[in-house]
Amino acid sequence: MRQSTLCLLVRDDEILLAMKKRGFGAGKWNGYGGKPLDGENIEQTALREMQEEIGVTVESADLTKVACLEFYFKTKKEWDQEVSIFVARKWTSEPVETEEMKPQWFKFKEIPYDQMWPDDKYWLPKVLAGQKLEGEFYFNDDNTGFEKFDLREV
Repeated sequence: MRQSTLCLLVRDDEILLAMKKRGFGAGKWNGYGGKPLDGENIEQTALREMQEEIGVTVESADLTKVACLEFYFKTKKEWDQEVSIFVARKWTSEPVETEEMKPQWFKFKEIPYDQMWPDDKYWLPKVLAGQKLEGEFYFNDDNTGFEKFDLREV
């Protein structure tokens, strides 16, 4: 199973999401992240991806791992992945639009879950409330919902 990261910038009662413009998840609001490069650990991946995708620099000490979720895609096994989710509340430089992502701030109560991956509405509110999680999501045939999922606080 491939490893990947998902990173979220949070301030007060707002979260920075980004509209994915190309590639995996295009057309959805999401955090920023991706797969490790050769020799890179998952934290280094998170830091690099934030710089590449929205132009912000986060120090390692300001990055908090909040969840580890496994995703299984019934009809797209190549999409199966273990995602390490990180939150940063401190960074340098302002987020910018890139070829891949267009960032936008959302109040917690206005997060556009209907334009995100269907799992986000289950775990993201818990992470924003300060919980640390682990779990598994098994997508249905058309990837619009789940055959089953299990989400646990750790």
